[in-house]
Amino acid sequence: MIPPIADSEYIMRMEDVLDLYARELPEDEMLICMDESTKQHIKEKREPIPCKAKQPQKYDYEYIRHGVSSIFIFFSPDESWRTVMVDDRKRTIEWVHHMKTISDMFPNKKKIYVVLDNFKTHNPAKFYGYFEAKVARELIEKFEFHFTPKHASWLNMAEIEFSALFGQALNKRIPSQEELKKEVLAWEIHRNKHSRTVDWKFSTKDAREKLWRLYPKVVEK
Repeated sequence: MIPPIADSEYIMRMEDVLDLYARELPEDEMLICMDESTKQHIKEKREPIPCKAKQPQKYDYEYIRHGVSSIFIFFSPDESWRTVMVDDRKRTIEWVHHMKTISDMFPNKKKIYVVLDNFKTHNPAKFYGYFEAKVARELIEKFEFHFTPKHASWLNMAEIEFSALFGQALNKRIPSQEELKKEVLAWEIHRNKHSRTVDWKFSTKDAREKLWRLYPKVVEK
């Protein structure tokens, strides 16, 4: 969602992300886009009626709510790679430990640029509250965070991956977190195997030309 009027900070953060997307990174650096979502677990109250010739499976409109799981997605468009992590909640403690997992996955990367929403849980200073000071400092030096502006989830390529995940694997009733983990893992393996990625075309130049109405007027002396 693009606001009808953008302030200078919106423009600054938008151009920062777009410039990062356009950058050619050396082999010891990488770009990762991350995002979070949830999936409600739903159990069937009655057994679905199996498929018949030219007829889909039929579900009863009644169902049983069976909790909610949080989903974290980490996506590298340059590497054509993604991983999905499922948790009970999406607090700071889950985020910092998932970031540590990402760091451990890529020990040879000196720098990882991370595009993410500016939520209060996404605070790199919180590393010090969950890891020893040496480890926390190493994570802060390894990651460089680029926060999207408010109302600008369209700038995060992880949103596109989430759209694919929900459309291809999670567009059905999933009764438990265990079943959810199986579904996302199968989707992740298939998508990585076939090197699915996002060919991002929108640039800072495009933004200045096509979204010129959003830019603040220059104050004259």
